[in-house]
Amino acid sequence: MYVILTTKPGQFRTEVGPDLKPVEAYDYVFYGRTRARFLIAEISGETRVRIVDETEPVTVNDVPSKFLEKFHEIEGARRELQYLCAFGDMDTTLVPRDVADFNRPVPVAA
Repeated sequence: MYVILTTKPGQFRTEVGPDLKPVEAYDYVFYGRTRARFLIAEISGETRVRIVDETEPVTVNDVPSKFLEKFHEIEGARRELQYLCAFGDMDTTLVPRDVADFNRPVPVAA
């Protein structure tokens, strides 16, 4: 089974916990600016996903994985990401990234 985790740089980040294995990561780029990051992770049991609010006051929530949409195959998760990120003729792109860099800061455009 697979799940999609989301991070919105500067707003909140999602951290991988036990029983989650990162498989693929993407930047969601909207008109040249990274607006979100998505991580497809393989889930091997009931676990919790940590969501950290990056604004003051910082809040941490550990959300049970039962609340996450699950996909039997990785292709289903990929299709869902494509669906979530397509808005007609708008300039949107999913850019693959290294899963190890999922929560690294987004570079600021000059």
